[in-house]
Amino acid sequence: MPRDPAVAPERVELSALQRPALVFILLTVVLAVTNLGGGFFGALIAPAAEGGWHARIAVALVLAAILVANFEGLRFLPFRWQVGIVWLELLFLALAFFNSFGLSYEFILSRLPFMITRGAFTTIYISLVAIAIAFLIALVAALAKLSKNGVAYGIATFYISFFRGTPLLLQVYLIYLGLPQMGFIVDAVPAGIAALSLCYGAYMAEIFRAGIEAIPPGQSEAGRALGIRDSIIMRKIVLPQAIKIVVPPTGNQFIAMLKDSSLVSVMGVWELMFLARTQGRSEFKHLEMLITAAVVYWIMSMVFEVIQSRIERHYGKSSLR
Repeated sequence: MPRDPAVAPERVELSALQRPALVFILLTVVLAVTNLGGGFFGALIAPAAEGGWHARIAVALVLAAILVANFEGLRFLPFRWQVGIVWLELLFLALAFFNSFGLSYEFILSRLPFMITRGAFTTIYISLVAIAIAFLIALVAALAKLSKNGVAYGIATFYISFFRGTPLLLQVYLIYLGLPQMGFIVDAVPAGIAALSLCYGAYMAEIFRAGIEAIPPGQSEAGRALGIRDSIIMRKIVLPQAIKIVVPPTGNQFIAMLKDSSLVSVMGVWELMFLARTQGRSEFKHLEMLITAAVVYWIMSMVFEVIQSRIERHYGKSSLR
C-alpha cells in the first residue's frame, strides 16, 4: 500500500545503548586515522608497540572508551557539576600538554614575580588608560555619526573607516615612527596608548551608535514634547538606557585590548609579551616564558570577565524591576 505523502515519516530514535556504541565506533575510527593522542597517550597505553597500526588502534580504542564513558557519566550529573568537571578535565589535559614539553619549572618560578609585577602591571595600566580614552573617542564619534552635520559625519566616518580598515600594528608604527617626522617626539608608552585608543575607539563607536539607535524613538519624542533640549534628552534619557546595551560588547573589547596591548612590545615597552620574549633568551628557555605569559594573560582575562559580569548584572537590575 503506498505511503500517504501527507504523513511525515517516523523519526528513528537511538536507544540508550545504540547512541554511545555509535559514538564509540566513530571516535575510534577518527582517533585511529588521525592518530590523535598517539604521541602522549601511546607511551602509556601501548608502550611495547612500535608505533604501527596495532598501537594506533589500541590507543584509539582506549581513548574512545574513556571519552564515551566520561560523556555518558556526565549526563547524570547536575549542570554545575558538569561544567566544573569539564573545566577540570580540560585543565588537566592542558597541563599534561604543557608538561610534555619538558619545561623547567624552577626557571618559571624564578622569573614569574618580575613578569607579574612589571609585565602584567604595565599591560593592565596601558589597557585601562587606553580603554578610558577609547570610551570618550567612541562616544564623540558615535554622536557625530548620528548627527545631521555633514562635517561631523564626514570626520567620524573617515576616522572609523581608516582605523577599522588598517592593522593595529601598522597604526602603532605610524604613530611611533611617523609623528617624529612631523616634529612630535612621542615616547613608546604614550604612542602605544594612542594607537590602542584610536583603534578601539573606532570599533566601539559602532557599538555606541548601535546602542543609541536601539533606544525607541518615542523616548526622545516624549522628551521633546515636554520641552526638554536635545542635549539633555541624550544625556539623561537615551545614554542611561544605552549603557546596559553597550556594556557587554565594550567589556569584550577591553579583554581583546588586553591581549592586543602585546603589540606595543615592538617599541620596547616592558609589558608582559616583551618580557616573555626577552627573559628566556639568555638561557634559551623561550617556551617556558611564552607559556607563562599565556597563563598570566588567561588569568587576567578571567578576572576581567568576572568584573564584566558584575557590571552587566548591575545595569541589568532595571530590567528586572
